Amino acid sequence: MSLGPSLFRARSLCGVSEERALTDRLNTLSFAERETQLNVSLSSPQLGGSNGTISEAATVEIDKAPVDGTQTASAGKQNSVLSKLLENFTVDDSTYALAQFRATFYPKFENANSDLKDRNRAIEMVSKGLAILEVSLKHSGSLFMYAGPHGGAYTKNSYGTKYTAVGLFVLERTFCEAWGPQASKIQAEFNEFLELNRMCISMELVTAVLEDHGQRPHEDYVVVTAVTELGAGKPKFYSTPDIIAFCRKWRLPTNHVWLFSTRKSVMSFFAAYDKLYEEGTATYICRALDEVANISVPGSKDHVKVQGEILEGLVARTVGPDSSVLMEQVLRDYPPTVVLVGADHHLGRSLREIYEANRADEKQLIKELLESVGTSFCPKYLDGFGNEASDSDLRVDWFALTKFLQARPADFCTMKLQEIISLMKEKKHGAAFKCYHNFHNINSVASDNLYFKMVIHVRHDSTFSWYREKMRCEPGLWPLYRGFFVDLNIFKANKERALEFSKEVNSTVETGSDTNVASAKHGLADEDPNLMFKLKFLPYKIRTFLIRGGLKDLRKGEAEYKAYYMSQMQKWNISGAKERKLCKMLEEWAVHIRRHKQLSESEYLKEAEPFLEQYANRSPQNLALIGSAGSLVRAEDFSAIVEGGKDEEGDLEPKRETTLSNSSPMVKEAIRKDEGLIVFFPGLPGCAKSALCEEILGSSGGLGDDRPIHSLMGDLIIEKYWGKVAEERRRKPYSILLADKNAPNEAVWRQIEDMCFSTKASAIPVVPDSEGTESNPFSLDALAVFIFRVLNRVNHPGNLDKSKTNAGYVLLMFYHLYNGKSRKKFESELIERFGSLVKMPLLISDRSPLPECVSSILKEGINLYKLHIRKHKRWDSTKGVFMMEWAKWEEQLRETLFENAEYFNSIQVPFDFSVQKVLEQIKAIATENQRFGSTVFVAITLSVSEILNLLDNLGTKDQIVEDFLKTSNLKSSLTKVHVTLAHKRSHGVTSIASYGPYLHQKVAIYMNVLLFSDKLAALGADPVLRLADGGKISSKNEWPHLTLWTAQGVAAKEASMLPKLFTQGKATRVEIDPPISITGTLEFY
Repeated sequence: MSLGPSLFRARSLCGVSEERALTDRLNTLSFAERETQLNVSLSSPQLGGSNGTISEAATVEIDKAPVDGTQTASAGKQNSVLSKLLENFTVDDSTYALAQFRATFYPKFENANSDLKDRNRAIEMVSKGLAILEVSLKHSGSLFMYAGPHGGAYTKNSYGTKYTAVGLFVLERTFCEAWGPQASKIQAEFNEFLELNRMCISMELVTAVLEDHGQRPHEDYVVVTAVTELGAGKPKFYSTPDIIAFCRKWRLPTNHVWLFSTRKSVMSFFAAYDKLYEEGTATYICRALDEVANISVPGSKDHVKVQGEILEGLVARTVGPDSSVLMEQVLRDYPPTVVLVGADHHLGRSLREIYEANRADEKQLIKELLESVGTSFCPKYLDGFGNEASDSDLRVDWFALTKFLQARPADFCTMKLQEIISLMKEKKHGAAFKCYHNFHNINSVASDNLYFKMVIHVRHDSTFSWYREKMRCEPGLWPLYRGFFVDLNIFKANKERALEFSKEVNSTVETGSDTNVASAKHGLADEDPNLMFKLKFLPYKIRTFLIRGGLKDLRKGEAEYKAYYMSQMQKWNISGAKERKLCKMLEEWAVHIRRHKQLSESEYLKEAEPFLEQYANRSPQNLALIGSAGSLVRAEDFSAIVEGGKDEEGDLEPKRETTLSNSSPMVKEAIRKDEGLIVFFPGLPGCAKSALCEEILGSSGGLGDDRPIHSLMGDLIIEKYWGKVAEERRRKPYSILLADKNAPNEAVWRQIEDMCFSTKASAIPVVPDSEGTESNPFSLDALAVFIFRVLNRVNHPGNLDKSKTNAGYVLLMFYHLYNGKSRKKFESELIERFGSLVKMPLLISDRSPLPECVSSILKEGINLYKLHIRKHKRWDSTKGVFMMEWAKWEEQLRETLFENAEYFNSIQVPFDFSVQKVLEQIKAIATENQRFGSTVFVAITLSVSEILNLLDNLGTKDQIVEDFLKTSNLKSSLTKVHVTLAHKRSHGVTSIASYGPYLHQKVAIYMNVLLFSDKLAALGADPVLRLADGGKISSKNEWPHLTLWTAQGVAAKEASMLPKLFTQGKATRVEIDPPISITGTLEFY
């Protein structure tokens, strides 16, 4: 939508007298131009679109000057007096600028459905008593900001639009409903208070007339979300207790807020969100949070009553540890006031009635809305709209912005704003700095004193992320806000005033008075006060993203639409079953809506709501799919369950699900969902693990089951990565976790084993395929490729890319973590520990040998590394006596590798092929892990009495056996017997799975030898076993045996050593000829 920040059409609203007065004032300024009899246009741009933001076509980049050097008031008309004054204004040493913030909202915060960093940090801060987690409802509407009658009304990136007119109307109506006959008096006091204290009130504006979100609201209303003081330079945002006190004083609507002050409650909150994410609606979400929160403060607007059941999401942020005390104090001091408007208090036509009557004429619509508001909220129409000109005709971006940046700052606030704008311009990030003449100050305008309004419009969310990183590196930077509006004054100052300005700015810089010490008060890290994130719910996203957001692609065709919604769902970490159900529903929607190709995104619900209602009525499952959690969702289903019934410092241990047995052989066997999976990467930097994780996350159908998949990127975790993995495993024990970090040694592998044991999971190591060397599982070819990849990276999250001067040393350090293991030993150990191994194709088999120069530079680096470690241990290469040698080697390494870039590109397997092969292997193993992952070994269970009979028969025939049976007391100690066929740690999950078809079947096993020593005894068996139907299976064990007895302190697995002990003369062997058949049952243990 084009902006409308110029004069409201004077003839239609202000009256002829106001127009004449304003024109007279402008004409008195036209000294040089008086002869040209310039006319002043009081018209402003047409409104277009429906989303309250400027269209791309109308945007003028700040670095581009106008073609003719001016900004015209309308096409074909002469330049306005104000624009001519600006053009003729020259900047010199006496030129100063003064900036005053008019409206700001919080800096952009993130959606956090899959990002665990914010969650973990919040849990850590609450656990340590550093903070409390504060959560509020996210009503689904538009940002509306009000700074008083002079300060103005604003939306996120504009003012003077139908959005601001609607916002003013709803705000004024809110006062009328709350205060009744006193409304006019209270409105005047409220506006005076805002102007006197230079404050801005931010609200969520929720209406049925502007544009459709997740659900058309039952009522049109506002909810206050922020209160900001702007008079002391840097914006100061009220705490939530202060917001509630402020709102209750003025009877303004408040939001529902929950406080979570203990580790148990904050973890219960996240568990509740995860439980309700896919099907949660407002009633059950609010009820659930009420039960697990430490403090619940209901809003004055009940979401279910005013907006409906479809809840957009929750906003969570960390606040100071004293917030609970402050909140309780505010609730005592400011009890809620219930006001019922009398029947005789007539409020006039409603917003929807006015909107319906003027739907075809937007100008008339805004006119009637502002006339209804009255003079208290809208005393003048100086930020109104017009009808002929476009937005770009009225803007003076280039001239105003250039002169503002060239001018000297009159105060510290102005200096910091110039710093923000200069940084944004320098980095060319997606932002527009849109400037307009400020007609509120028209009586103060002179040729050496000009006034403007600036709108800072950040177009891309990524800009906020980039800026936050800059703030961490440069703590003095002021924040980049959403909803960022500034009043600018550019003027000439005499020497005395100039000296005052200079002293003020310098003294502020010296004292550092802009430093935000609030966080230090409670020992919080710099970024923690901004730890704010949004958690959206799937029912809302189905409507706004999959249905509304997909209309553009649906107009192109159903195939394009399917590609769109599949890509969206794969980002959202939803279950496979949910994805399939949604696909079915969206296919029906596509067929339905293709008959309405002109359906507007802003009014999509007029078709979507009837369709969804009809779809939901078919079954309870459909109803749940589109946004009803149903009465079965209870708080106790997701409250933090303390491990082992200990204290609240335990982590989540959700209930196990039951796998139903198949009713027919034709039905696919149900996959167990009561086990988790960890995919980890014993590799080196550059092995493409992060890229592989992204591909796995985005793969269609996941890993072949319904378990959610999420990734934890090591480069984004500051410390204790594997501790975070363990915490995440406990929190989501039945999910698939991609541990995106190198796992190079036994210490890490043991931690993963412990996680698997404690959280009932299996683990799959994914390793780059390589021939290896005698002492390292990775060949020099592989090492060279890894270094080559790293040196071609840019902007790596962990800063290991071409900008890192000692990147080669870092790769050598990782390479040597595997030293001492041949490839065979490396793979065998991983299989023994985890039961399986996935190999990621890396190099083509028929490649040319590694160039001698590459081999030579790598060997030189390896030798230098050994010298360095021997001398300096853990010091990196930028320190120590070999510092110069390392610098020279790093330079030569880069030259050598880049000279052979063509070779390296030619020997690598295409990444798509590698991904395909890895996915195939992981899916196969994951399926087996789910069916057999908890199985430790497979064995034939035999009858103890049959084994004892066998031993008695042997004893009667051989005195040595008889004596051994008596001295060992074997008969009385033997209570259970089995013959192990395969062990997960020795043979892997695949081997375990191969016995699946024979589970619980009768199997004949032939005992052929008795071996015993002074500490061990076992019966040996033929490796080939006979099934009842005549078939045969084989044992995976090299020596299938039945352990009969072990001396005290000797492990049963030591019985496998008896054949070797016999060859050493340390054991006795008694043949059983002919072998004796004993039948048992094949079981999984």
